[in-house]
Amino acid sequence: MLTRQAIDSGEYLDHFESLPNLWSTERIERSLAETIKSKPAQTRDIWIFAYGSLMWNPLVHFADRQVATLHGWHRSFCLHMHIGRGSTETPGRMLALEEGGHTHAVALKLSSPTMAEELRLVWIREMVLGSYRPLWVPITLADGETTHAIAFVAETDVEQYAVDSRVSTVAPLIASAAGRFGSNAEYLFKLHAALDECRLYDPYIDALAGEVQRLLSRRPAGK
Repeated sequence: MLTRQAIDSGEYLDHFESLPNLWSTERIERSLAETIKSKPAQTRDIWIFAYGSLMWNPLVHFADRQVATLHGWHRSFCLHMHIGRGSTETPGRMLALEEGGHTHAVALKLSSPTMAEELRLVWIREMVLGSYRPLWVPITLADGETTHAIAFVAETDVEQYAVDSRVSTVAPLIASAAGRFGSNAEYLFKLHAALDECRLYDPYIDALAGEVQRLLSRRPAGK
């Protein structure tokens, strides 16, 4: 599983160095600076919309964590993955957000004293291959407050993007994929458990977890 130390030490970036679409540290930092510069004028705090592994393995230090809802976007395993939790032999899928529907997740409010350090960690983690597009999106927090948060949505103009993210297409890939940071199925099951812990429901994730579990249960022992 990915750790903060792996990112801080440079080990995480080194893991991707063989890929032709690897973003340089300079490009990652430029993306971060451009995103912060475009922060909506009325937004004071910086929230990160955590809808995937940031829910169950945030790594960052935060001042507040609340259940939050984002309208206009939905979860989708729409990014090809050949490294991390997949390989060339067993490619998997990464989670992203695509337009349409809504997403129940959590929002993490960063603390001012450590904000620069935490944002840099998040950007290295999410933007290593440029597979995502960081956006300021309006969210509704559990306490009823509305604010803007940074969400990493699918970048549809990159090679990793896959149009077909249906359960029937994605489940066999997730059931088989594994890499340096664990299996693709583990990622899915941890997300499913994190949603359940927050008393949140996503029919796509629920259906996908059920189908992957079914596929895994049919495998011969030791496979």
